[in-house]
Parts: sequence; C-alpha cells; structure tokens
Amino acid sequence: MISIDIPGGQKLTLEHLVLDYNGTIACDGVLIPGVAERLMDLSQHLLIHVLTADTFGTVQNALGNLPCKTVVIAKENQAQAKADYIRRLGAGSCVCVGNGRNDALMLKDAALGIAVIQTEGAATEALVAADGVTHNILDALDLLRRPLRLAATLRS
Repeated sequence: MISIDIPGGQKLTLEHLVLDYNGTIACDGVLIPGVAERLMDLSQHLLIHVLTADTFGTVQNALGNLPCKTVVIAKENQAQAKADYIRRLGAGSCVCVGNGRNDALMLKDAALGIAVIQTEGAATEALVAADGVTHNILDALDLLRRPLRLAATLRS
C-alpha cells in the first residue's frame, strides 16, 4: 500500500496499480526499457494489473516474469471493460495509468489517474480525465516511487 497526503486535499490510500499496455508500458508491443525494474520495485507496495486487448499478441511473453496480473480484454467496449475492472477492485484504492481514449473512464474513476504522452501520443479524453500528466511511463511510475513529487503536483 502507498499512502499519500495531498496538501490542501485528500489522503490517497492506494492498493492497486492498473496499467494499460500498448502506448503506456509498451510501444508497438515491446515493453519500454526501465518499466520492468520499476514494476518489480512497486510490486512491494501495490498489486499490479495490466489491462490490454493485446493488439500485437506479445503481452504474455513481455510480462510473464513480472509480478503482475495480466488481463486480456475483448477488442470491443474496452473503455467500459477497464472501468468495470477497477470498480470491481475498488476504484478508490486504484491508481491507473494510460494514454488512450479507451483509458479515459478508468482514469476518471480511479482515486488517482495519470495520463502519459509518449511515442503513440495521448487521446484528449485521457488527458482531461486524468489527475496528472507525465511525459512518459518512467516518470509516471517514479511519481509512485517518490510520492512527495506527486503531492507537490496535486496540492491545492
């Protein structure tokens, strides 16, 4: 669990890290360098979930040795499937990271939503739904590894 006191705001108690795969922790189906090490570190504090339609068919191979639950969702209604997933976990205990239109609902519903803008870009809907935006996934994961950065970003 990670607890973060947001000055002038609320206290976040996070138990689950829910990640989109392509465009967020992978590019063209290949895990972005540095992600695996950060997930190993964060798995000591959070249960990690990766949600994907697995467009490139690479997710099982890429994440097979990492401490995360990988869920392949249907290609249809992805946004709703992702939102339903975090609601079942308890959205108030989730931090979600994504970049696509299909991530917007989960980013909005989560206790903490972080949008990333990388090679694939980011959908406007994801940016608007998120609580914060980073240049890349490594920065997003490092916000969780160094919560004072996140508190500084979200303070009132």
